[in-house]
Formats: sequence, C-alpha cells, structure tokens
Amino acid sequence: MTEAELITQLKASSHRAFNEIYRLYAGRLYAFCMEYCKIREDAEEIVEDVFVKLWTIRKSIRQEETLKSLLFTISHNLVINAYRRTVNSLDYAEYVEITDTLSADNPSNKIEYEEFVKRLRLELSYLPETQQHVIHMSRVEGLTNKEIAIKLGLSEQTVKNQLSLGLKQLHKKLSPLSPLLCCLFELF
Repeated sequence: MTEAELITQLKASSHRAFNEIYRLYAGRLYAFCMEYCKIREDAEEIVEDVFVKLWTIRKSIRQEETLKSLLFTISHNLVINAYRRTVNSLDYAEYVEITDTLSADNPSNKIEYEEFVKRLRLELSYLPETQQHVIHMSRVEGLTNKEIAIKLGLSEQTVKNQLSLGLKQLHKKLSPLSPLLCCLFELF
C-alpha cells in the first residue's frame, strides 16, 4: 500500500493505516529526536507525542502524498518544547551550577558568561516596561502567555507580540557579543 493510500485511510480513522504509518516513521523520528535530546526516554516520549498528535489531527491533514514534513515539523516543535522545559527546570539550574563548579579552572568561560548576563540585563532595561515584564515572566518565571496576560491584564495576543518584539530586540543587540549564549537565552 502506498503512503498516499495510507493517508487517505488514516483520515478515515483506520487503525491499520495509523499503525503502518507508525512503522514507517517511528524509527526515523526517534533518531531525529535523539540527535537533540540525547536521552532515550525523552526521545521515545516525543515520538509517542508526535503520533498522538497525528491521530488527533488525522481528519484535518492536508498532505496527500507523504507525511514526512508534517511529522518532522511536529517532532521539531516538541523537541524545542522539551528543551525549554529542561532549561526552565530546577534540574537544569543544578546542572549549570555543577558545570560552573567543575569548570572553575577555566575562568574565561565564567567571565564570558558573566559579561553576557550583565549585558543582557542592561539591554533588557532599555526595553519598554511591558516588554521587560513579559520577558521576565515568560523566561525567568516560566509562565505561559495566558498566565502572563491574566497577571498583567493584557490580551494573550499582546503578550505574544511584546514577547516577540522584546526577544528580537535582545537578539539583535546581544548576538554579536556571543551567538551561542544568545541562542541559549532566547530559546529558554
């Protein structure tokens, strides 16, 4: 059976077609996720989530020939979400603290990081107050856009816009200083 036929049957809620699509893509998606996650359980969970999402949206799928781009896009988004959760978790903070302790014999890394944080705070202070609050609540406190909107009495769309504008401005100002650190701060 061709993938196009499987897609047609999937749209009609065929479990057999779903299982066949799973068989076709699960291994490749797992390898893709492992490239970024490095933790087997996380990669497995993301692959499961991809297929849960596929089943959920099966009737609205627009692809007719192949699901490759759709499945890898969903995987990519889930990997980014997993990365953000990791960066915002206490375990990650402990990891950073341990890494700093272990790399104390290389003071240039710590100095570069401290200079970057100092510059980040300075550039953040130049942003409009609303953008400062939204970025802090999103990236430091880990609140969702909806939670921020409620706390600040703004629409969720305004929060999204302010976050996007603020992060773009910070990225523009900070990327020449340290592209790698800038990407880390922007993603979390």
